[in-house]
Amino acid sequence: MHPLREPRRLGDLINFRLQRCFSFSGAPVIRLLEGRYGITRREWRLLATLAEHGPLSPSELADLAQLDRARTSRAIGVLVEKGLLRRQVHAADSRRAQLNLTSEGLELHAEVFPRVAEINSRLLEKLDEPTLEALAAVIDTLTARAEQLNQELVRDVKAERQSGGSRRVRGARPGGSG
Repeated sequence: MHPLREPRRLGDLINFRLQRCFSFSGAPVIRLLEGRYGITRREWRLLATLAEHGPLSPSELADLAQLDRARTSRAIGVLVEKGLLRRQVHAADSRRAQLNLTSEGLELHAEVFPRVAEINSRLLEKLDEPTLEALAAVIDTLTARAEQLNQELVRDVKAERQSGGSRRVRGARPGGSG
């Protein structure tokens, strides 16, 4: 049985291996973004998502960028301060807003995206077309399964929390401080 199917150590876990690949392959992108353009990877993801999808509400942007709403909100504030993003509040409801890239944000995206795409291409250059197609299919399959598991586990955790399972149990002693 393959170690990925029955992990016995940290290096056998698929998430660990994928995170390691992500960390190494993402490092040049982070250096580029932070060193040359003064933006974080999170800020870049928000800019790129808006460039691809057009105007969005903050919650739509967080969902599409797959980031939590609190961190997204903070990053939006920073991007507005940097003049890369415009936040337009709805006249009828001041709690609702729409986000747009400014001309500076559009220019930054147009300059940065080809550089990030080049790093992506260089990472994949050792893979032939059949391998690349297989990799894309595997990633799609794993992502779909991860989404499914996430939904199943979310239901399980909610059920445990409703029955008082949200506290740490391991090592706790009845009547003691644990």
